[in-house]
Amino acid sequence: MIANALQFLLETILGMFTLAALLRFYLQLTGAPFKNPASQFVVAITNFAVKPLRRVIPGWGGLDISTLIVAFIAQLILKLASLWLSDFPLLVAGGGVWIALVGLAVVGLIKLSIYIFLYAVILQAILSWVNPYTVITPVLDALTRPILAPLRNRVPLVGGFDLTPILVFILAQLLLMLVVAPLELQFLKLF
Repeated sequence: MIANALQFLLETILGMFTLAALLRFYLQLTGAPFKNPASQFVVAITNFAVKPLRRVIPGWGGLDISTLIVAFIAQLILKLASLWLSDFPLLVAGGGVWIALVGLAVVGLIKLSIYIFLYAVILQAILSWVNPYTVITPVLDALTRPILAPLRNRVPLVGGFDLTPILVFILAQLLLMLVVAPLELQFLKLF
């Protein structure tokens, strides 16, 4: 019972922190407005881990590698702690288990990245109907533009409605089913 509660707390805290770190990475990558309260919140809750690592690991080609590494480490700790709480014999496990842990952490980041963009598109579509002038709109626009812009050039409006969010939803679900789930299964087989 205590192990389940600890598992829940770890998944919640480390999952949210991984989400925040990935959001920070993608907000910087897409050039989202930094002065926006949503961007400021993400930066504020990840600064304690990103700033010290940034002194050691610089950016590369416009990518904030230190933020991505922080997200990876949080995901790796989550996978490791989950195994430890389920009484998996980590100390006597072979090298394949450590490769599987790293692989599962990478797959977790990929899955979370897909969900970030999927929910950003859905939220942007809902807000465009309800309140298109909300504070978070510029952030969502910057975050979803790299995905929606190429699709909007190819998918025409139907009766004045933009169907690209539906297409993004379908493509994201296909990616999760056809790419992410089989990868995750391959790494789980190593246990």
